[in-house]
Amino acid sequence: MKQFLITAAGVFAGLLIFLIGVPFVLISMAAAAAGPSPTPSKAVLELDLRDPLTDQSPQSTLANFARRGHSAMSILEGLRRAETDDRIKAVLVRLPEGGVEPGLADELRLGIKHFRTSGKPVIAHSQGLYPSGFVTASYMIGAAADELWMQPGASFQVTGLANEDLFFKRLFDKYDIKPDYEQRYEYKNAVNGYLYDDYTPAHRSAELSWLGSIYTTDIAAAAGDRKLDPAVLKTALEAGPYLAEDAVGLHLIDHVGQVHEAQQALIKRAGDGAQLVDFEDYAHGRPPRERGAGPVVAVIEAEGDIVDGKDQGGNPFAGGSSIYADDLSQAFYDAIKAKDVKAIVFRLNSPGGSDTASEEILASIRAAKAAGKPVVVSMGTYGASGGYWVSSEASAIVAEPSTLTGSIGVFGGKFALGPALAKFGVDVRQLGVGSSYAGAFGMGREFTPTERAAFSRWMDRIYDNFVQRVAVGRKLSPDRVREIAKGHVWTGVQAKDLGLVDQIGGFYDAVDKAKTLAGISGEARLRRMSPSNSPFEAVQKMLGVSATSARTLAAAAWVFGDPRAQQLIDEASQARLRSQGAMVLAPTRVR
Repeated sequence: MKQFLITAAGVFAGLLIFLIGVPFVLISMAAAAAGPSPTPSKAVLELDLRDPLTDQSPQSTLANFARRGHSAMSILEGLRRAETDDRIKAVLVRLPEGGVEPGLADELRLGIKHFRTSGKPVIAHSQGLYPSGFVTASYMIGAAADELWMQPGASFQVTGLANEDLFFKRLFDKYDIKPDYEQRYEYKNAVNGYLYDDYTPAHRSAELSWLGSIYTTDIAAAAGDRKLDPAVLKTALEAGPYLAEDAVGLHLIDHVGQVHEAQQALIKRAGDGAQLVDFEDYAHGRPPRERGAGPVVAVIEAEGDIVDGKDQGGNPFAGGSSIYADDLSQAFYDAIKAKDVKAIVFRLNSPGGSDTASEEILASIRAAKAAGKPVVVSMGTYGASGGYWVSSEASAIVAEPSTLTGSIGVFGGKFALGPALAKFGVDVRQLGVGSSYAGAFGMGREFTPTERAAFSRWMDRIYDNFVQRVAVGRKLSPDRVREIAKGHVWTGVQAKDLGLVDQIGGFYDAVDKAKTLAGISGEARLRRMSPSNSPFEAVQKMLGVSATSARTLAAAAWVFGDPRAQQLIDEASQARLRSQGAMVLAPTRVR
């Protein structure tokens, strides 16, 4: 009885909160979404890159409310807006201690350099640079500023790049786990960690190739921005590590000082009454905006793994990273139907995914081109495998110098767990009718020779399709594509030399290319047409509830931020996805 009363009291309190608090919260959310806080007449923007960084902002409005961090696209748009905003006098960039994804770093460097053309100063400040991830990319961002500061006594450890891979073969052998995979071809090394206990010659060669290309790009960019000889800079960096005081003596940085001193230096330059403003408050989550009158260039963004179907609604507060083929294709068809849209810029950041989903997206790009609307792909850090499949027949491809692209290949297979499970008293049995291939992807056993031959033929067909798409789109012979394909990953610089991309540059370079191809002179309006859900549609999709219930649940979760409630939302959404059969293990991947 006591427990019943406690439960009833909780329900009653919850109802009161929903009935009284929800309207207030919804009004507050609408007001918050209406625009940023007022910017003072003299402002110094502080851009903190130590927070999580993605290529694009989440498509869910609620995820944007819940997230902490920036996207490269929102930073770029914010910097462009700040260039002509008389209130913005300077920018302070806080550098992360570790690395930044190479393609993102390239894009941010371009954004900072373009901002500096306005004559407004930029100071980058670091509390230490450590050999974690792509640390040379972090240094490259700092070198793009007017001045690069470091905290006194901070570590300057920008000595090179290293990448570490895990190999599980000996563990699998110990427990009789049989990874049964096919690859097309030797450079398609995504599953090498399951098959070998060390790098194969091809794997080693390919990885050293793209690492070396990124390293060379970072050094050359930093040297150019700091007016140093690249060879001299490389020698100095590799002789480290140093303390900040040593780095300033070697002209690797400009000044040693605390972040507060850097802030005050910029505030002083900005003039009396200047204030420090968080960059997120100024520009977070703002997509490219339409400006003025005239023709429109549609901007369609996509980030994450490429999968079939529609977004059925995971946790809308989490802002997951998947590209749903149905939703993205529809965005292209919407742009085709919009009469004032004359060209499309497709901002892509994807390491790959399903071949069938990739083909569906590619078909919508073909349709846009057939409608007379050129499609220019702007690649972020990744535009590889399935990400390259969808890009292959675009009107033009613009990649960052360090974009990881290509990977024209395919892999597929399974883990045969039967022998391993048998050791623990678990027996896997299978029944079926028809061909034995119907059960070929069961986990109880390896492929039979007949099944493997059939699977191998299928893999060959998928690979041939990929090669054909690239040959047509890039105007290369199939033999030439096969020569540079085989699953090999290339950087943007390497891909440009091979004819796999058209131009090295960032998002706004892709916009200029789209305008040229569409015959647009002068200014063009940028209209964001990426797939997205309103906050309430996202919750409604996730749980399959009414719009009213979705509004109530969305507001409550946003207000309370209760991790237990968020866990329940995650569990509910996953349960719904499972009930709809959305969790499907595809036997092949173009990734």
